[in-house]
Amino acid sequence: MPFPAEIGLASMAQVSRVLAQEGYQSYVVGGFVRDCLLGRKTNDVDIAVDGDALRAARQVARALKGKFVLLDDVNSIARVVTANQRQQESPPQGQVFYGLEWHFDFSSFSEDIESDLARRDFTIDAMAVELSQLVMAGTRNMAENQSPVKVIDPFSGESDLGSKIVRAVSEQIFEVDAARLLRGVRLAAELDFTVEPKTEELIRRYSRSVVKIAGERVRDELLRLLSLPRTAHYLKQLDELGLLLSLIPELAEGKGVEQPTVHFWDVFDHSLQTVAALGFLLRENDWEYGREDMLAAVPWSDSIDQHFCQEVSKGGNRKALVKLGALLHDIAKPRTKSVDDAGRAHFLGHGKQGAAMAETIMSRLRFTRQETNLVASLVYYHLRPAQMANGDLPTQRAIYRYFRDSKGAGIDILFLALADYLASRGPLASIKEWEKHCRLTDYVLTEHAKQQSKVLPLKLVDGHDLINVFGLTPGPLIGQLLALVREAQASGELTTREEALALAEKELHEHQDVTKHRIG
Repeated sequence: MPFPAEIGLASMAQVSRVLAQEGYQSYVVGGFVRDCLLGRKTNDVDIAVDGDALRAARQVARALKGKFVLLDDVNSIARVVTANQRQQESPPQGQVFYGLEWHFDFSSFSEDIESDLARRDFTIDAMAVELSQLVMAGTRNMAENQSPVKVIDPFSGESDLGSKIVRAVSEQIFEVDAARLLRGVRLAAELDFTVEPKTEELIRRYSRSVVKIAGERVRDELLRLLSLPRTAHYLKQLDELGLLLSLIPELAEGKGVEQPTVHFWDVFDHSLQTVAALGFLLRENDWEYGREDMLAAVPWSDSIDQHFCQEVSKGGNRKALVKLGALLHDIAKPRTKSVDDAGRAHFLGHGKQGAAMAETIMSRLRFTRQETNLVASLVYYHLRPAQMANGDLPTQRAIYRYFRDSKGAGIDILFLALADYLASRGPLASIKEWEKHCRLTDYVLTEHAKQQSKVLPLKLVDGHDLINVFGLTPGPLIGQLLALVREAQASGELTTREEALALAEKELHEHQDVTKHRIG
C-alpha cells in the first residue's frame, strides 16, 4: 500500500504513541485505507481498538489537546477533533497539510480485526492497516520515498477498488443497518464506481427497510448525492432500486400522470428531467437535450456561481437544495389535476399545495428550518417568473415584489423556472422561445441589482422620522409605511426624503379615511 504524504503524520504518530502506551492494539480501518489506496485526500481516520473505545478516545483527546465528541453511546463510538501538528522539519515539497482539522473516530473490536472487518458494509471499506505500521511507513516514506504497508484485506477490497465496484461484504449488511442501502449508491456515485449486480439485488430486496433509517441520516446521504454532478442519474438509480419512492412515496403519484401537450413527459419523469436540466444550467453536467447555444443564452457570472455555492446549513448548499426543489416542484400536480370541458388538463394551486407537501417531506427527513424554507419557496413560487412577465418584461414594482415575496430565493427560483421550461419541452424546445425566457431572466436579475443599489446604500426615511413628523406611535403601521416607501424607491418612483414623506402622508390619510369609514 503506498503511503500518501498528505496525511497528518504528526497527529497520527501522537495517536499511535498514546494508544501504544496505554496497551491498546489499534488499526486504521475503512474509508481512510480506501482513500489512501485511491490516492484521495482525506482528513477522516477511523481507528479500531481492542478495548474501551470511549476511554481510548478521551485519552487521545487529552494528549493531543483535541476535542472529544461522543458519536454513538450505544455502540461506543467517539471522535477526537484535532489540528495537525507542524513538523520540526518540512517534508519534501511541503506536502503535509499544516493546520488542517483532523477527525479520529474510535470504535472497539472484541475478537480480532478480521472479525471486525466482517461486520462492515462494503469490501472497499473492509480493509485495515496496523496503526503503528502506517506511521512507521510514513516516516520511512519521507526519508526514502518508500512505504511498504501490509493491508489486511479478507474480502478482496483492493481488487474491487481496481475493478471500480461496490460490493457487499455479506448478505446481512442491510439487516444490520438500513442506511447502508443509501450509502452504497452514494459511495459508488462519489467514487464513480458501479454497484455490483448481486449487491444491487440485495438493495432491491431490502429497499423498503429504508424507512427505518433515522431522518437525519437520510438527509445527510441525500445531500451528499444532491451535491454531485449528474444528480438526476443517481436519482433514477435510486428509483430503479426501489429506494426513491420508499423515501418519498408522494413522488409515486406522478408516475403516468399525463400533462398538456406542451409537456413531453409525465409528471414523474418531468421532475427528474428538471433536475437534469438544472444541472446543465448550473454548469455541472451535460444534458442529452441541451445544446451549446442554449447554455450560451443563460445569464451567468461569478456572483451567480458563488450564490449557488453558498452554504444554507451544514452539509447543504444552495446548489444541492435547488436540485431537491426541482425534484419536488410538481409534487402536488397529481392531487390538483382537473380536466375542463374541452379536455384540457389544469393543475390549479399546485404550487401552494406542493409547498405544503414539500414542508412535510423535508420535516420527515429532518432537514433544517432554513433548508425547508428554501425548498418550500422554490415549490411555491416556481411559476412566478413567467407570471410576472405576462407576455412582456415585468414592471419595476413586479420585480421588487417578486424578490420581496421569495425571501432570498429569487435567483434560485429563476433558474428553476428555466430548468422547468426545458424539462417541459425536452427535445421539442424552441431556441427562439428559450432565448425569450433567458432574456427575461437576465432582465430581472439586472433590474434587481439596480434596485438593490438604489435602496441599500440610502435610506430616505426611518421609523423615527415617521413618529416625529406625523406624531405616530410605534406599531405595525410604521412598518407598512416604510415597506411602501422602499418599494417605491426601488421602483424609481421617488428619490428624495421629501418625496418619501409625501408618499407616507398620502398613505396615512387614506388609512385614516378607511378607519373612519369602518367606524362610521
